[in-house]
Amino acid sequence: MKDYIKINPADNVAVAINPLKCGQKVDVDGQSFSLVADIPAGHKFALKDISEGENVVKYGFPIGHARHDISLGAFLDDHDIKTNLAGQLDYSDVKRKPVEKCHCEGGERTFKGYLRANGEAGVRNEIWVIPTVGCVNGIVKQIVDRLNAETGAEGVDGIFGFPHNYGCSQLGDDHENTKKILRDMVHHPNAGGILVVGLGCENNQPKVFEEYCGDYDRERVKFMVCQEVEGNEVEYGLDILRKLYENARKDTRTELPASKLRIGLKCGGSDGFSGITANPLLGEFSDFLCDCQGGTTVLTEVPEMFGAETILMQRCADDHLLDQTVTLINDFKEYFLSHGEPVGENPSPGNKAGGISTLEEKALGCTQKSGKSEVKGVLAYGERISNHGLNLLSAPGNDLVASTALAAAGCQIVLFTTGRGTPFGTFVPTAKISTNSGLAKRKPAWIDFNAGVLVEDADMKEVAVRFIDFVLAVASGEKVNSEKAGIHEIAIFKNGVTL
Repeated sequence: MKDYIKINPADNVAVAINPLKCGQKVDVDGQSFSLVADIPAGHKFALKDISEGENVVKYGFPIGHARHDISLGAFLDDHDIKTNLAGQLDYSDVKRKPVEKCHCEGGERTFKGYLRANGEAGVRNEIWVIPTVGCVNGIVKQIVDRLNAETGAEGVDGIFGFPHNYGCSQLGDDHENTKKILRDMVHHPNAGGILVVGLGCENNQPKVFEEYCGDYDRERVKFMVCQEVEGNEVEYGLDILRKLYENARKDTRTELPASKLRIGLKCGGSDGFSGITANPLLGEFSDFLCDCQGGTTVLTEVPEMFGAETILMQRCADDHLLDQTVTLINDFKEYFLSHGEPVGENPSPGNKAGGISTLEEKALGCTQKSGKSEVKGVLAYGERISNHGLNLLSAPGNDLVASTALAAAGCQIVLFTTGRGTPFGTFVPTAKISTNSGLAKRKPAWIDFNAGVLVEDADMKEVAVRFIDFVLAVASGEKVNSEKAGIHEIAIFKNGVTL
């Protein structure tokens, strides 16, 4: 196993795989030199003298420029590199490029899922109770707790409530965002039965929201308005939920083609290995699912595309999608600027401690989760998937907000890469893929798959085969660690005022 890696021939930095000591001799591309500082694992060191203002290059692209002169063998972090990012761009010089489809082997793959009446597939058969407004969160909890105590969720994959703070005292886009996410949950195939609980006087009026949901499955989804219930609303709601539960217990898993899978791609708590191990592994999976199986993946975290957005633009299937991607990027930049925030301010303290210095560096690693497939769809926040293949979704980088948006778009599973670790899970199975083996060993109750072996001489193709089998097993019912821990949460994007 190597102690360091130069990712792209054009790079002027390398990444330490293991901690390196000051004075240690290294040999890169036939050039031998001594390090002039200690280099922590996942962090960068200079492969040449880099002048102040000169671009620092990693993954073959600039990740910013040097704040000062940097010596050969020196350590580089966010104190040494400054972002090149600015505000909105017109991208008029960006042109689409031909995309080579991945080579497919092994034929059509399948999983055991739940085929719904509208033809969509669920990978879970759960009972959900969804509040239209935060005022009824307590009622929702009582109903869920009572049914769990009565049944132990026997015969279904779980009984869950999804409290949130919204549904009232909201205006404009915030109000629409709440309605969209809750509507998308009503239509999600991972639920075998859904009870929507409203109060009655909220901005998100239950009757109006029911109409907003459109053509929903009336056998599977029921509504209750607490202020309209005579007597005890918990007992009334529990009676409805019991019937939904008994109906859902009749659902069975059947063999379904992998083309019915819609998988969300997300990263968080990244480190210097994210763009070397876990994110490229998700890219391999995305190409397999989209190009070889006719399935769908969705990439989000728009701020974490800044600096690598032209790579995605060049892969758009047509000019209309390219224009939509330009709008996706510039609209999110305007969101930052309208709040007086710099476009390039994103890497968290954990990201920086893990070896990521600028937003461009994170973006160039982040976008590798999308593989090399064509972009076939661009989705607004709260919009559901309509095109097979790779889609881009408007949502922020915040882990739970973005993962909720992926699930709301119709993804049955979210694949979440991390170099720092996190226990959270959204309302669909949220699988954690570690970028390094140390994290997988320290947090076995958080991490579901270790991609860190990819810097330990493991072959990408062999690891990808294991990873594909893992995802199909999760789709067939194998629980991920956040599910085992009982973690099921939602978070809705908020931008405006609260009344």
